[in-house]
Amino acid sequence: MDKKKRKASFKTLLPLAGALIRRRLPQAVGLALALSVGVPAMAAGKGAVARVLAEHASYLANEALGYEHGEGVPRDQPYAARLYCEAARLGNAEAMYALGWMYANGRGVERNDAHAASLFAMAAEQGDEHAARMLRFTGADGAAAPACLSTPSSQIAQRWPVEALIARLPQKRQQVAQLLAGLAPEYGVLPHFALAIGLTESALDPGALSPKSAMGVMQLIPATAERFNVTRPYDPEQNIRGGLKYLRWLLAYFEGDIALAAAAYNAGEGAVERYRGVPPYRETQAYVERILRHVGHDRHPFDSSVVAPSRMLRKLRLASQEEHDT
Repeated sequence: MDKKKRKASFKTLLPLAGALIRRRLPQAVGLALALSVGVPAMAAGKGAVARVLAEHASYLANEALGYEHGEGVPRDQPYAARLYCEAARLGNAEAMYALGWMYANGRGVERNDAHAASLFAMAAEQGDEHAARMLRFTGADGAAAPACLSTPSSQIAQRWPVEALIARLPQKRQQVAQLLAGLAPEYGVLPHFALAIGLTESALDPGALSPKSAMGVMQLIPATAERFNVTRPYDPEQNIRGGLKYLRWLLAYFEGDIALAAAAYNAGEGAVERYRGVPPYRETQAYVERILRHVGHDRHPFDSSVVAPSRMLRKLRLASQEEHDT
């Protein structure tokens, strides 16, 4: 099935099958996860809050698209529906349309034409042309919205435990954790991924120094500090910004693969490329396992404009495809 087309499968929607084009959802620019820990930018007022909520909704909708079609993650349509519903609850029109389509066709959720009509009406109200076309067949009854629009999904909440995590930390580390989680969205990094790295590297200790001369919260070795213009490695904010820049670069280089990005942060991107995956170092393998366990998933949004992807990824895909073909 073409991922950009949705084939209507109920009642009189068949004539629209070739006409309704599934639009790609935009990449998230930032993430609203940091709202729970107090992003400094929120002081700018309601406009900033609305912007971050919209960006978070866009990120959730993009994640849902991946789970709906099995793109980069295992296909899980029920979970995709939960993600779409949370994004719709936050006001994302494309998520409203996508969830309406799932209800209309019984994909990942039990078919419910009334729910579909409500969601199409909500999306059309925000100017979604595809949803407006669907209303010709479903009607515009907005009185039967899914219950998930009233309250956040518990499964979504479990994926963003930033506030609870910080609350469990020792008091002297909470300020550093809040700084790290608050700065992470500025670099397109999920706060809970950034926290996982900071906790694993230094237990969020700004004065940490390893036997290999790795320094500060994000344990930057001198070469990495120089590479990302960190001149005061024991200054918490400057150190964290340097580490987040490196994480942003690694995520783009390995196209959002958290395991490879974490392995490269620990052992260097050169080692990951030599071994075409997580290096067989006991320390690195344990490091990656801990990061993945903490984050709870293995994919991360990334900014493809930061750096061209590693050529090693293409070789891995070709090898995987050849193995699959044989």
